[in-house]
Amino acid sequence: MSWTRRRLLRAAGVVALGAGAGCDRLPPELLPVPRPPPLPRGPFAVPEGAGVGLLRHVLDRLSFGPRPEDYGRARALGDDDEEAAERFIEEQLHPEGLDDPHADYALRRLEALDDPPGMLFEYQPEVLLDELTRGTLLRAVWSRRQLLEVMVRFWSDHFNVDASKGDCKWLKAHDDREVIRRHALGSFPELLRASALSPAMLWYLDGRQNRRRDAEERPNENYARELLELHTLGVDGGYDQRDVMEVARCLTGWTVRSEQLFGKGRVEFRRDWHDDGEKVVLGRRIPAGLGEQDLERVLEIVALHPSTARHLATKLCRRFIADQPPADAVGAVADAFLASGGALRPTLRTLFRTPAFRHPAQRRSKLKRPFRFVVSALRATAARTDGGRALEHALLRMGQAPFQCPTPDGYPDEAGPWLGTLLWRWHLAADLALNRLPGSRVDAAALRRGLGGVEGLLSHLFGRRPKAEERAALASDDAAELLALALASPAFQRH
Repeated sequence: MSWTRRRLLRAAGVVALGAGAGCDRLPPELLPVPRPPPLPRGPFAVPEGAGVGLLRHVLDRLSFGPRPEDYGRARALGDDDEEAAERFIEEQLHPEGLDDPHADYALRRLEALDDPPGMLFEYQPEVLLDELTRGTLLRAVWSRRQLLEVMVRFWSDHFNVDASKGDCKWLKAHDDREVIRRHALGSFPELLRASALSPAMLWYLDGRQNRRRDAEERPNENYARELLELHTLGVDGGYDQRDVMEVARCLTGWTVRSEQLFGKGRVEFRRDWHDDGEKVVLGRRIPAGLGEQDLERVLEIVALHPSTARHLATKLCRRFIADQPPADAVGAVADAFLASGGALRPTLRTLFRTPAFRHPAQRRSKLKRPFRFVVSALRATAARTDGGRALEHALLRMGQAPFQCPTPDGYPDEAGPWLGTLLWRWHLAADLALNRLPGSRVDAAALRRGLGGVEGLLSHLFGRRPKAEERAALASDDAAELLALALASPAFQRH
């Protein structure tokens, strides 16, 4: 167990009490760490159709790819694929109802992920980035709350913060927990407000330097521009440069404590830095004298604007349906977003029920981005992994290491930018299957047995029965070599 000064002080204060009161009164760090239940050994159910069925499609899109036991577990939720898919969707839309022992166990040593902003400055930046990256990978690999993890990555791109800039080195861990994860399946207006007042976002997009102490000082418009262009309305959302400047005026005065000994990382409003005059944003008048309430008025205007609904619906449909999402699906999702007041669960439920999402032509049609490829390979092979540096380095080579995207628009969702990563994918497939990837281990022979042989293994990896040419190309008596070839094959690159 990793002991720190904080844990030691806390433990010292309760040892005497715990000795007299029994184990149920001891803090968690003094109790034995519970191990998760063992993974099932099989036999595992696999898809049997020549094409990808609805249930497997839902598993592919709402998760980072099924583990060997997931298809059978999901199939048991209903009498047929349709019913099982509906119940799986509802289960994933309510992750609070899912116990998550594997993920909890994997994350037990990453203590920095739970610290408040001020305490994060006690760590070296590289330690925090390592824990953040490990935590992200381990949750994606082990968590049963897969849709939550998929949406965390979606919002991490949408509200991107590069952890290398200034105090973001320390504050991104708080942003990931309290902004992205807390609101990933909640309310978009609440998520937007949390991001606007996130100390990491105020650092990253220079909101902390947005001030107008006199008529000559020009507000910093960086965050205002990205709020309109990226976070809400979209580049074609109907705003102009005057709106950007008016929003920047509304947001003057918000800053983050940086140099102070106490309260470092705390967000505060400086009225003496705020432009308290009248503003007009998207044709809506914001009267003078509102002070910090100017922020609330701006968010009220943009959070549920029709352009915001269409912008978000397009991005969600691109993530879950196709790189070029159909207009009718985008329209239905935008309508659901507005009708629900920006609630994300009903918005996603509508998306998953669109004919476009369920159409057979969309199944296995999207190229996996590097993060999804790496995680799906670990999940599909039931790999034991520490989520460590070897995986981070692989993602750096492929260009999608978490929290390291340098531009505010986040990592791209279309296939084009990732086509150049195929060689690195092949290397990772071989290293993982042949147990040459430090920190990760696969039992290829046991996996093949649990899945019923070569046919079952390929059906599990591809989401359908393998074609004759695939069987011929992947013929190998060596289980590890077969697995490496299958993970590197074209069929496994898509979801």
